[in-house]
Amino acid sequence: MSVQGIDQLLGELRSMSALASGQSASSPVAEAGGPKFADVLKESIDQVNQVQQDAQAKQVAFQAGDPDANLQDVMVSLQKASLSFQTMVQVRNKLVTAYQEVMNMQV
Repeated sequence: MSVQGIDQLLGELRSMSALASGQSASSPVAEAGGPKFADVLKESIDQVNQVQQDAQAKQVAFQAGDPDANLQDVMVSLQKASLSFQTMVQVRNKLVTAYQEVMNMQV
């Protein structure tokens, strides 16, 4: 996940806060034409999914006895898939924590 996506989330949270307090909700991120947070998040999840599918395909090819599949490539791809999934889970946990903190703020 990029820093730009996090900045966009913060901008959206600020605009929601401004709406809740009755102020104008001009969003500088939306005016800049940057990517939407949901799109960035979906793209990141799709990338993790693709890495996992590639690792699964290499594993199946190795188990089937494909002469082009070697054990080192299979193990490296499985570790990449595991690491990318763990990173995605940690980012999700941070986003949930940030959301809970924002929701607990008094307006």
